[in-house]
Amino acid sequence: MTNFVWREQITVNSPSWVERIRSLVWKCAIATLLLMMVGSATRVMDAGLACPDWPLCYGQLVPHQQMNFQVFLEWFHRLDAALIGLSTLILTGVSWWQRRALPTWLPWASSFALLAIVFQGVLGGLTVTELLRFDIVTAHLATAMLFFATLVVMGTMLSPYQGTGAGYPLAWVSGTAATLVYLQSLLGGLVASRWAVHQCLGISQLCAVMNSHMAAVVPTTLVTASLIWLAWRTPALHFGLRQLTKAIATLLILQIALGVATFWFRLQVEPLTVAHHTIGVTLLGTLVAFTVLAIKDRQAVTV
Repeated sequence: MTNFVWREQITVNSPSWVERIRSLVWKCAIATLLLMMVGSATRVMDAGLACPDWPLCYGQLVPHQQMNFQVFLEWFHRLDAALIGLSTLILTGVSWWQRRALPTWLPWASSFALLAIVFQGVLGGLTVTELLRFDIVTAHLATAMLFFATLVVMGTMLSPYQGTGAGYPLAWVSGTAATLVYLQSLLGGLVASRWAVHQCLGISQLCAVMNSHMAAVVPTTLVTASLIWLAWRTPALHFGLRQLTKAIATLLILQIALGVATFWFRLQVEPLTVAHHTIGVTLLGTLVAFTVLAIKDRQAVTV
């Protein structure tokens, strides 16, 4: 009898597979955000080729003799990517193994995330072997942000949420804002990978790339600001969506300020450039989470 009660208590207190996978998904999302931050630092610090070979670094797992700050950035970037890849492989395996106890969409979403991270790894290798070719670098960033957004969607979908029905009409606005932020971040990555700011400020070429990035700020800001205004005026909006609205407003203001400062100092202050990119990706993730929760609000309307 005592043994039965003990086993029952373990079952009650132990987390479900949904909770375990949700925790793993959010950890992978945070690690991916860190990965992109380090990747941005690697780019602005000219450390992209600090490890001249791939997948090893100077033919070693840990290049002790060659280690300096630039080598460390590139080596840590690869280490973080490898850990995320391994975690995604585990996530996919567990999702299929425990698929009867999980939402039907989860194994397929996990498989898509696994394909994205594998493709991301291939692009990472080509980035080195092709000597930082700008189109590969941009595709590398695009895939990383797509993978990050996929994790945010999965984590938000797995999170408990009881909608009020008030947020569903805002889903298309937040989805549009997320798409524009994604494209704007890609333009920013293209500007950085082609050093368009330096050349344009020097009255040379590639001003079209720089001007496109600056012009795209207007629609992106307007749509995001419209979302903030509409959400603020929406009665009975879920507390979670209100908190995300506050986060979006804060990130938008901070991102604009960092963009102005980055341009003012002509990309000469590396921490500003890294922060500008990181806040942009964080804004993307927050908008994606808002969109998913707003769509989930539809359940409250249809019930």
